[in-house]
Amino acid sequence: MNGLDLEPQWLWLIAAALLGIAELVVPGVFLIWLAAAAAATGLVTLLTGIPLPFQLALFAIFSIASVFAGRRWYSSFPVPSSDPLLNDRAARLVGRSVTVVSAIRGGEGRVKVGDSVWSCRGEDCDEGARVRVRGAEGNCLLVAAEPAAIEQGR
Repeated sequence: MNGLDLEPQWLWLIAAALLGIAELVVPGVFLIWLAAAAAATGLVTLLTGIPLPFQLALFAIFSIASVFAGRRWYSSFPVPSSDPLLNDRAARLVGRSVTVVSAIRGGEGRVKVGDSVWSCRGEDCDEGARVRVRGAEGNCLLVAAEPAAIEQGR
């Protein structure tokens, strides 16, 4: 046996350690679950000596189970955030006043938000009207005429 011949259980445990280190270096809360699956596979292999095809199948099963367990854990115990809408751009726009750039006709049009243009749905409005974002469906903003604009139109 030369220095490079490692038994499979040690390879699984080394893989688990490397995945754990990778999770620390590039946090994403995903590799840790694969590291746990690799460690569990290594321990089962150490105790039973199962052949490689069964080890791979066991790793797949442990991976799926650990990822689902991790998702469930984070659903039950969410990590508090200083900016919970960080990755939900449409939700961040709710309450913001925007300008209609393509008249809203038949309930659909386009509005300018900052330097971008978004599809929108809402009451019919002419181009240039100010509307307020009240929600979003996917990447389409739901808008309503601003109260000041309604009073001026009367």
